[in-house]
Amino acid sequence: MKVVTLCGSMRFYHAIQEIAMELETKHGYCVLVPIGGNITPPDQDALKKLAEAHYRKIDLSDAVYIVNIGGYIGESVSREIEYAREHGKEIIFHEPNH
Repeated sequence: MKVVTLCGSMRFYHAIQEIAMELETKHGYCVLVPIGGNITPPDQDALKKLAEAHYRKIDLSDAVYIVNIGGYIGESVSREIEYAREHGKEIIFHEPNH
């Protein structure tokens, strides 16, 4: 079973949840998703811990799945892509033409 971490802007939070469901039910992947949506971390320390946890999810994964709706890839997702490349992870784009 392929383990995949979803990476994308929290502006796409609902799409990320839908994509996670599709990848699990249609493709049989084990999907790790970022924490976010309407959750606001109480301070910078909590935000840092969320980011560290997300990078550990990438470490555990075979691939990262980039939710790049409309071609949008923000700074943090760009860093996650670079991290995944440096660690030999497969990179899958939701919209491959972007």
